[in-house]
Amino acid sequence: MNVRGTTARRVTARRATARRTTVRRAVVRRAAGRRLPGLLAVTALGALLAGCGIRATEVPTDFGPAPSRVRCSLAEPGVSKQAARGLPVQVFLLCGSSLVAVDRTVRVPDGAADSERRVVVAQGLLDELSAPPSAAEREAGYTTSVRGGTTVRGPGPGDPEDALRLSTAPGSLTSSALGQIVCTFSDSAAAEGDGSVILGGPGGEPPRRYKCTDEVRARPGSVEPPSAEAAGE
Repeated sequence: MNVRGTTARRVTARRATARRTTVRRAVVRRAAGRRLPGLLAVTALGALLAGCGIRATEVPTDFGPAPSRVRCSLAEPGVSKQAARGLPVQVFLLCGSSLVAVDRTVRVPDGAADSERRVVVAQGLLDELSAPPSAAEREAGYTTSVRGGTTVRGPGPGDPEDALRLSTAPGSLTSSALGQIVCTFSDSAAAEGDGSVILGGPGGEPPRRYKCTDEVRARPGSVEPPSAEAAGE
C-alpha cells in the first residue's frame, strides 16, 4: 500500500472541506449583515412606540365613527331669518348640569301696550320653554323641566305693576324649572331694568322678586334663584 499517497489525499480532502466551511460562514455573515439594519429599525420603532405609550400592532385599529355633534353646541340661524319669524329671544334649556341659552322667536301683536307686551312675551317664552327640544337640540343634549300648559298673566290687585303671575306657584316648581323660567324672563322684555323678575302664583300669596345668578345657571338642579318679597313695591 502506498501510505504516502493515501495521506496526501486525506490532507487534500481536509483542505477542501475547510475551504467550503469558510465560504459558507462568509455567506451567512453577509446575509446576517443585510438583515441586521432592518431588524434594528423594527426594534427601534417598537421601542419608540412603547416609550410614547403606544402599543405596536400589525392590525388596523377601528376607533369608531367621529361624534356627530359637539355636546351643548348648536348651529345658530341667521338673525335676519329669526326676525322674519318674529321677535328674536333666548330661552334657557338644561344641558348637562347647567342652563344654556338657545335662540327662539315669539310673535308680538303690533301696537300692543307695554303691559300687554310684557305678558305676551312672557307667555311666548313659557311656550318655548315647555315645548320639546328639536331633534338637533336633543342630539346635542338639551332638555327642559318646564311642563306644558303653564300660563302667565299680569299683576293681581295690590301687586307691583311689573309682576307676572304663573298658573303654577313658583314654590311648587322644581329648582331647575324655576331656574329656567327666571333666567329666561330676566333676559327678556318681561324683566325689570335690573334684570330681576317679579313672579307670583295663581292665588293671593305675595309675589317675590327673583334673580338669575351665575350659580343658578351653573347648578340649576341644586341652586334655586334667590328671591325677596316684592309686595307693595
